[in-house]
Amino acid sequence: MVLARLRLRRAALRLAARGWPVTPGAWLRSDRFDCGRPGCPTTACHPALEAWEQAASVDPDRIGQWWRYAPHGVLLPTGLAFDVLEVPAPLGALAVASPGWRTAARGAVRGPVATTPAGRWMFFVRAGEPLLPELASRLDVVQHTRGSWVPAPPTPLVDHPVRWSVPPSAVGWRLPDGYAVQRVLATCGSALAGAAAALPGR
Repeated sequence: MVLARLRLRRAALRLAARGWPVTPGAWLRSDRFDCGRPGCPTTACHPALEAWEQAASVDPDRIGQWWRYAPHGVLLPTGLAFDVLEVPAPLGALAVASPGWRTAARGAVRGPVATTPAGRWMFFVRAGEPLLPELASRLDVVQHTRGSWVPAPPTPLVDHPVRWSVPPSAVGWRLPDGYAVQRVLATCGSALAGAAAALPGR
């Protein structure tokens, strides 16, 4: 547990040093999460603090105190330094492999991407852009902005930890334009829908 706590604290401090506010999450005990608050009914990953958004910080001393005794998950409040576009794995993988991801806007589309063991891909983008209609109509696409959060690597979830598919360091900690990433996702979503419609029996 000590090694896990130190690893999570290092990750939190590294993110904070880049100006990404962090807040502590509940820690995994067997198959449920414990935030230390008496009577808390939430068993899934969740913030350890009630006022988690207001408490989010980049202060290393404060972060050090949070991770001093417990292996808290590393949670990133969204809508502050960035928004996050969460999509299903087939769409996320296709987007990252697409020519549009690598070449649009002279590489400006490329940004950090994290994945969860539940098969969700999280695209980190500059904050403030609403969802395009073709993405907003999809129930499997979630935009995380003010009032929401995402777990950052290496936060443990029940099956496996959250991982970076595209680490922030690989793109120089740059955040891409939200609409540019959305256009790539929308194009890939249309391609997947077309391929599914062309299957025999459809």
